[in-house]
Amino acid sequence: MSQWNPCKRNEFIKKLRKLGFIGPYSGTRHQFLIHKHYRLTIPSNSEYSVPQLRMMIREVEGIIEREISTDEWNAL
Repeated sequence: MSQWNPCKRNEFIKKLRKLGFIGPYSGTRHQFLIHKHYRLTIPSNSEYSVPQLRMMIREVEGIIEREISTDEWNAL
């Protein structure tokens, strides 16, 4: 099993699009992606640290209602 690695913002957005999210759209302070009727705010950092990435992936898992393994994430 592989490990989590820091992720660039553009790469994170591309991976979420492969999971069915659309966007990003401009909000008042942050951009956001949409999946069905859920809205996921994405921070404006150029790179996400591993703890920040894991926190956002946990939120994504709640939205898509399934777990994302490290292998699946790295394969996206």
